[in-house]
Amino acid sequence: MVIAIIVQARMASTRLPGKVLKKIFGKTLLEHLISRLKKVKSADKIIVATTTKQRDGKIVKVAKKLGVDFFRGSEEDVLDRTYQAAKIRRLADGDAIVRVTSDCPIIDPAIVDKVINFYKRNKNKFDYVSNTYPPTFPDGMDTEVFSFKALERAWKNASLLSEREHVTAYIYKHTEIFRIGNVRSTKDNSHLRLTVDEPNDLILVRKIFGALYKKNKYFTLRDILSFLKRNPKSISINQHIKRNEGYLTSLKEDAKFLKEAQVK
Repeated sequence: MVIAIIVQARMASTRLPGKVLKKIFGKTLLEHLISRLKKVKSADKIIVATTTKQRDGKIVKVAKKLGVDFFRGSEEDVLDRTYQAAKIRRLADGDAIVRVTSDCPIIDPAIVDKVINFYKRNKNKFDYVSNTYPPTFPDGMDTEVFSFKALERAWKNASLLSEREHVTAYIYKHTEIFRIGNVRSTKDNSHLRLTVDEPNDLILVRKIFGALYKKNKYFTLRDILSFLKRNPKSISINQHIKRNEGYLTSLKEDAKFLKEAQVK
């Protein structure tokens, strides 16, 4: 079984344009993320899945600089981009994909390994495993692992905007088809926001880097939680932002589309 981490990355962002190339300690957020993912012991390869847009050539340069594979595909149909990245790199039935998004620059490699290993131990029981349904880890530690077969089925059948834009939406919406597993944290920290999707997110992540990076470039979630415990006011910097706001917006677009279709 080949296990490939596919990182979704693009320059376009409605809330924080060019966020993946924002720099902290001289490195882009994408560089920090990929460097962390290289520490994941259970994966065989990393593929950066970006778009064919000219502006995303900058992301390709980062991938080349760090010596990781890349694929360029559709900007809006992220499900197709992910599927084509896996297919062209010869993933097939029996292989697995680890989905990580580029807005998780301080993801803990140990957590990624934990989710992958849970999937490997239970691959005959589950088609899809994550630590997000329901979430108990902080937003920004999101890891999804699923079979190539499940990805291909979703790619063939997903039709709604939300299902094409959010790669695994079709899978976790259809529990009658897919067997879903979840990895839980020993403590529920899902209220914490460690992702970078808006300006305030970046402010918090810069604070975390400033406190921890010089001591350990690959600081862990435990290190982050200790910092936040010592500096509780930092938590409030981005607490007003809803988790999965982009997905919620896509669901509204689905409803609008379906309503218009009924009228016609």
